[in-house]
Amino acid sequence: MMEATSSSTAAPEGTPQEHKPKGRPLAAVTILIGGAGLLVLALLVSISVGSISIPLGTVWQALFHFNPDVTDHQVIREVRLPRALAGVLVGAGLSVSGAVMQGMTRNPIADPGLLGLNAGAGFVLAAMFAFFPNMSYMTLILYSFVGAGIGAGLVFGIGSLSKSGLTPMRLALSGAAVSALLSALAEGIAVYFKIGQDLAFWYAGGLAGIHWTQVKIMFPWVAAALIGAMCLSRSITVLSLGDEVSSGLGQRNGLIRLGGTLVVLVLAGAAVSAVGAIGFLGLLIPHIVRYLVGVDYRWVIPCSGLFGALLIVVADIGARVINPLQEVPVGGLIALIGVPYFLYLVRKGGRGIR
Repeated sequence: MMEATSSSTAAPEGTPQEHKPKGRPLAAVTILIGGAGLLVLALLVSISVGSISIPLGTVWQALFHFNPDVTDHQVIREVRLPRALAGVLVGAGLSVSGAVMQGMTRNPIADPGLLGLNAGAGFVLAAMFAFFPNMSYMTLILYSFVGAGIGAGLVFGIGSLSKSGLTPMRLALSGAAVSALLSALAEGIAVYFKIGQDLAFWYAGGLAGIHWTQVKIMFPWVAAALIGAMCLSRSITVLSLGDEVSSGLGQRNGLIRLGGTLVVLVLAGAAVSAVGAIGFLGLLIPHIVRYLVGVDYRWVIPCSGLFGALLIVVADIGARVINPLQEVPVGGLIALIGVPYFLYLVRKGGRGIR
């Protein structure tokens, strides 16, 4: 496990001076305001680009003066707007889930994809596609939560078998082994039941095919979990200082970890059920955010959500611009950034939360 940061400038009320977490509220507020503006601009561009480009003026008209008789307005409202909004929900969900996991476990390489959540959800979804092909999207989301929980439970259980405990490297190795096993089982189911095409784009990760139905079902789950993460943010900050410090302050660490785990399962489960296995987002974004705003999770969590949403929307724009006739998977573009950073963290040996 990582050692807690000893430097201090800001802390939750009641935290001893020597254990105050480092935070930069002014930088965080500036980032939130500037990032929100960039996200709005990215959303407009995302709605505008595609196999057929639509002028931004038409996008504005479709959003605020919708005319059902205009084809471009129909395309914007029924295809591109739900896709863009789904990107915001997925990016925020995966990034915040990664931030919560890293804060709770004090592990710099904690990420829904690396800890078996994506593979677990994929395995269960493959089984559902094979045995219950007409299952509703709402039920699929519920089962994806179950699969994510199974994957995470196996990873933490196997990684904790050693006498030396659950180190960052052991967690990564057990995550890779469990993910490989569950992915192989899912692929075996796909081949045997001939549902490979249904799972192919899910494994690649992408926003194509998202409609209002998915957005409307996903929104309350993700919104509730994000609110829950904010409610837990102060406790996660204290927990990230170490069990001894947090217990000394009277915090019920088991209860906080249970709440945080539920938040992670909801966010990751909803995201992967909608767009597939987009890895490394929850690993990369929290590190960038902590570097900019410090380690106070009251700022890390909202900034991570904003940055994650922005990165997914921008990556989705790139997926359509690079090859308009046949989209590049968003998961692949994110991996081009995430894999080198993951190798960098492994080379560091997991030293420090930043």
